[in-house]
Amino acid sequence: MSSSDDGRAPDLDALGAATETALAIAEKALDDGATEAIPDEMVQRLLTAGVRLFANKVEMEDRVFRPFVSAESATATDVVVTVTEMLHAANLNTFDLAMWFRRPRPGTDD
Repeated sequence: MSSSDDGRAPDLDALGAATETALAIAEKALDDGATEAIPDEMVQRLLTAGVRLFANKVEMEDRVFRPFVSAESATATDVVVTVTEMLHAANLNTFDLAMWFRRPRPGTDD
């Protein structure tokens, strides 16, 4: 039995389709000014999955990559609002953030 048949491998086709659909629906809601129609729990689930996958890939693969699909896909305000609320949710402060911020990044000379 290959690793893709053992039930542990992710269904990348399903994940890819789900992410494309979620992104399209979210972008339409944003463009239409209709984000109030999206339940908070859906946003929480999407953010939780994305954050956990991103952090795991950076840590386990010892590399960094851009967290957004393009430089224009999230504004500075989007990032700051989200990071601020994430810091509050994790009971962290800017001092804690500064310690992590200074940590060497994989593939850089820092």
